[in-house]
Amino acid sequence: MPPTPTAPATPASALALIRAFAATLGEREGAVARVILERPAEVPQWSTQELAAAAGTSTATVIRACQRLGFRGFQHLRLELAREAPAPLAEQPTPGDTVDHVFESARAALLVGRSSIDRGALADAATLLAEASRVVCAANGFSAPPLQDAAMRLATVGRPVEAPLDILAQQFAAHSLTAGDVCFALSHSGANAHTLATVRAARRRGARVVSLCSYDRGPLADLSDVALSTGAVGTPHAVDPFFSRLGHSVLLQALVTEVAALRASAGADAEDMREVVVDALAEAHP
Repeated sequence: MPPTPTAPATPASALALIRAFAATLGEREGAVARVILERPAEVPQWSTQELAAAAGTSTATVIRACQRLGFRGFQHLRLELAREAPAPLAEQPTPGDTVDHVFESARAALLVGRSSIDRGALADAATLLAEASRVVCAANGFSAPPLQDAAMRLATVGRPVEAPLDILAQQFAAHSLTAGDVCFALSHSGANAHTLATVRAARRRGARVVSLCSYDRGPLADLSDVALSTGAVGTPHAVDPFFSRLGHSVLLQALVTEVAALRASAGADAEDMREVVVDALAEAHP
């Protein structure tokens, strides 16, 4: 078996890393590396299947090749290649232009997130949320705001949602769940101790668990009936994983949209919720 590189890929060295270790790969994995080196500007726009087809191999081989080249997986490779690719002349950011840098980073994060989402898992999660008697949301730290926002949006489509911010309140709510309920958890790392405690309490009560993480493997995903992942982007171990949270927010909106469609097909009426908004605006602007 070819040795696995230990050097981490960085935004400035992805192609150099691939060149350095391509010769250590076997025939099929080496074919993947050659395609990446020959078409680095195209690979960030491809799916795993597209790269496998171009290399004449399987998706499993693509993932294994990426890992042996020093990346966490294909999505990590795509992100690093996207960061290295020069912007078109008309889009070159002004040196020191923070706005351009942030928006370009956000664009790259959303591209990675879109390609990371398992559509089947998303549909399964929407079904559980649409049919649950109660939904209790659990998230802490920087993961809390996106889930709080999603909880309000779920309420607008007629879902009975509870989203306590307090750590103990989340666990108290989880202990009151039953087999017809859902615990909906969000954690960037998938390893937040307080969120995991809430999820374990929900499982002990027989509730189903839907989770959203940046990574597709981890303690939270292992405890979930349906686990969603957007891929990890941004600086590893950053205090505030903003760009990962951006992907979380967009996926949550897609999930709410799916739930709303299921509710509409079941005959649920959102008219009452629209009246709440109208009444609130009327009181604010008499």
